[in-house]
Amino acid sequence: MTSYAFPPGGLPDQDVSPEGRAVFTTAYAVLPAATMRDIVTSLLPGWTGTRAWILARPLTGFAETFAQYAIELAPGGGSDTPEPDPDAQAVLFAAQGQPRLTIGDETHDLSPGSYAYIPARTRWTLRNPTDAPCGLHWIRKRFVPAEGLEPPAAFVTHDSEVQAVAMPGTNGVWATQRFADPADLRFDFHVNIVSFEPGGRIPFAETHVMEHGLYVLQGEADYLLNDTWVPVGPGDFMWLRAFCPQACIAKGSEPFRYLLYKDVNRHPELVL
Repeated sequence: MTSYAFPPGGLPDQDVSPEGRAVFTTAYAVLPAATMRDIVTSLLPGWTGTRAWILARPLTGFAETFAQYAIELAPGGGSDTPEPDPDAQAVLFAAQGQPRLTIGDETHDLSPGSYAYIPARTRWTLRNPTDAPCGLHWIRKRFVPAEGLEPPAAFVTHDSEVQAVAMPGTNGVWATQRFADPADLRFDFHVNIVSFEPGGRIPFAETHVMEHGLYVLQGEADYLLNDTWVPVGPGDFMWLRAFCPQACIAKGSEPFRYLLYKDVNRHPELVL
């Protein structure tokens, strides 16, 4: 693909009804793409020529492990000191444009579909060296060390280089691109791309301890959240706390694909 869904910005016309599909409950939130407008962006210390839609942040009693942003870099924009928390690790997924990422002494020219994992306590920079805006999804989580395991190393890849693995018994209509090896216990979170062909589905209500951020990259579906079916499409964001039941049925004529965050591979904390 040449680009992936990203917040539209702008502002609706005055004749547009303010009623919409946005909802926030004790189990989940839905932020449709239409809610991601100029007036809800944030400017960030240490960044220039950059605005951010902050879609998720830890909330007591809700989802508590991660923050998720969509960041737009104007030409020349970016940061040489992007991460304020030394214990935070990150995944960047490029949606639009050609941003330039430097991790340590290595420089990577990204394109739509590029994926980067950046460990905690790693020096990195992000810039837009082009004449067009760049859009990236940025997911942050504090790293939880595990005894006897070294932290994972940084890596950069592209979704075209990561094979989609079909879920058992689905004939390929439901598949996942796993950018980190799910058996590698050094990682304490995963960010994958999940895909469904039209008519494909999650055939049961998943109910589990992992928290989720789901950003729809392409296509449409009906998504079960707790006890409600919600229509979602490109640019919509879903935010799920632990144990929120979920399922989906893909609709339309093109694949339904979303970027999925989940926390994995660590014992639950017993002290809140």
